[in-house]
Amino acid sequence: MTSYAVFLRGINVGGITIKMADLKEALKSRPFDGVKTLLASGNVVLTSDLEPAAVKKEFEACLREAFGYDAWVVVLTASRVAELVEACHYPADDKATHTYITLASDTAALDELFSAGESLDGMEQTRLGPEASAWLAPAGGTLDSPFSKLSAKPKYKASTTTRNLRTMVKVRDAASATERGD
Repeated sequence: MTSYAVFLRGINVGGITIKMADLKEALKSRPFDGVKTLLASGNVVLTSDLEPAAVKKEFEACLREAFGYDAWVVVLTASRVAELVEACHYPADDKATHTYITLASDTAALDELFSAGESLDGMEQTRLGPEASAWLAPAGGTLDSPFSKLSAKPKYKASTTTRNLRTMVKVRDAASATERGD
């Protein structure tokens, strides 16, 4: 069994509301074990014998069938989440800025987004790997930041999702605990 973190895109915003208890219930019919939801923003840890691409396919199919919307998720192994958190050199807590990690299921989409971010004035970002980049936003102005607006464009909707670093640390810890069998 492999421990995974699954990051849902666009739930509990824009009219798509999913209660975490309902999500957990819907996932019972799928080949997943140890399902735990974290926070109300669509973070799930679980174990499965499936490969990452198959976890993604099953998870998205479950969301579409149970909740009736075009669902997209990014799936990472617990160990990969830990590596990405460790690779991020930005602070988890800072009074002036907030650190975000954009995750992608499509490297080309993240390449394009990262390249576009480089042209933004004052944008500070770093690539963490083929599936993730970290960036800074001013505290209290994340949604208004140029990169946030850029990453919210519809063309990135199916392949990217963003979490703050504090959330990624919580997901890392929960996924590691699931991996250990805690």
